[in-house]
Formats: sequence, C-alpha cells, structure tokens
Amino acid sequence: MAREIDEAWIDEAIDRYRRFEELRADFDKAVSAHTVSVHSPDQSIEVVVTAAGDIADVQVHGPLRHREPAEFAREMRAVVTSAAEAARWAREKLHAEVFGQFRTLEGH
Repeated sequence: MAREIDEAWIDEAIDRYRRFEELRADFDKAVSAHTVSVHSPDQSIEVVVTAAGDIADVQVHGPLRHREPAEFAREMRAVVTSAAEAARWAREKLHAEVFGQFRTLEGH
C-alpha cells in the first residue's frame, strides 16, 4: 500500500530545521560573548570566563610578595573551579533563553 507524502509536514520540518539552525547560531554567539566574573574565596583573585568556558581575564588583587605559593595555588584552583561552574551555569541559562520556546515537530 502506497503512503501519501504529507507536503505540509515536510515544509514545516524544513522550516523548523532552519529556525533551529538560526537559534543554534544565536546560542553559539551568545555563549562566546557572555562573560561571568568569579572570585577566589579570599577575594584576591578574579577570573572572567565566557559561557563557553574560555578564560577571558585573570586579575590578582593585592600584593603577592608575602603569599605562600601553596596558599596561592589553592586559591587559584578554587577560583578556576568556580569559573568552570559559572560557565556551565551561564551556558545552561543561555540555552534555556534561546531554545526555551522551541517546540518539537510533534508539538511537545
């Protein structure tokens, strides 16, 4: 038994694919452009990270002369870990904003 081709469904699928690709491009741009700033627990180190996870800037506040290397390394690890978590959070938030209204073909 031959099946009838639903042209309207195919057209809608193509339109939805194009819209999805546009949204994906918007999301990729937003992820690259959006930054989040995090600080070490003692506020001496600031890391600016994009939602993509790229470190955009690192600032050290205060003198380093009297800091113990191990203490400084702990603070740096803590802030880099926080930056990675902040980037993941920002990505998820942007994803929800960009794709939140996008429905599946079945209308779900």
